[in-house]
Amino acid sequence: MAFQLKIQLKNITKPPVWREVIIPEKYTFHQLHKLIQLVFGWEDSHLYQFSPKGYGSNPTIAIPLKDDWEQPDMNALKTILNNVLTAEKQTFTYIYDFGDDWVHQITVEKILTDEFKKPVCLAGKGACPPEDCGGTWGYENLKIILADPNHEEHLDMKEWLGLEEDGVWDSSYFELDEINQMLKGFK
Repeated sequence: MAFQLKIQLKNITKPPVWREVIIPEKYTFHQLHKLIQLVFGWEDSHLYQFSPKGYGSNPTIAIPLKDDWEQPDMNALKTILNNVLTAEKQTFTYIYDFGDDWVHQITVEKILTDEFKKPVCLAGKGACPPEDCGGTWGYENLKIILADPNHEEHLDMKEWLGLEEDGVWDSSYFELDEINQMLKGFK
């Protein structure tokens, strides 16, 4: 069996940023985290957690850290998806980077009876925001700056993104074949 999930980055519009994936039911939440990192284009350089409705909702699923005063309810390395995701239309929250607070809503679109050995991306929309750009507000502001060549921060932001002088940030960029090629080596 497998889950068909729609994962959407909350509070990002024009265009929205989402991915539709199939993931085997026996994968762990940590493997789901790795999958989200890959299909969105995140760099996996920050902490994360899963929970039913975001901050303050239980159970929290994350990797326990020795020095943290607050421990998750469930270990993401050991918690299998099908122990928590049990019904179609069920929603869950994935938060990445507790500073920028990238909140993703995960919706179980279908529970598939077919067996899948590897995950696959079915569809998506929108480019992943750059790491450390200041969360949803910072990303929306970045898009405004990049759209205005006369903005005083325009060149600085292009340089920060590593764009050439004539380069353009395309917030609608999504390449399904490229993502599925990367998923071929996914474990």
